[in-house]
Amino acid sequence: MPEFSPWHDNSFTYSPPDNEPAPTRRISEDPEFHSLRRAQRRFGVRATLLSVGGFLLYVLLSHSVPGLMNQRLVGHLTLGLTLGLGQFAVMGVTAVCYVRYMRTRVDPLARGLGSRLDQHTARQTVPPGSRGYRTW
Repeated sequence: MPEFSPWHDNSFTYSPPDNEPAPTRRISEDPEFHSLRRAQRRFGVRATLLSVGGFLLYVLLSHSVPGLMNQRLVGHLTLGLTLGLGQFAVMGVTAVCYVRYMRTRVDPLARGLGSRLDQHTARQTVPPGSRGYRTW
């Protein structure tokens, strides 16, 4: 028997490793995926409450206190018109906050999860006759 054998059991025979793919796990079972969804949902609820709440407040004020909403501020500009135009500002602020939040909190999580998924799919062997397309 030679002094050195490349095989772990010092045998002359080689048995290929078991090429069975590891049991696949759904991405929705990954804890990182859950934290990603939680981060998206957390901001989505706050943004929805701000936007819809502002709009409902405007509608309720228009309905219940029309005298206040018809009060003139400058020339033909009324408080109701100002608050109505303010809805555009609320939507703009919500959109800017959404983009900032997604870039800083959600996108890094999504990139990390995506790179892990890419590494996992790259390690899997492609069956013969398959073109290697990933399925969702």
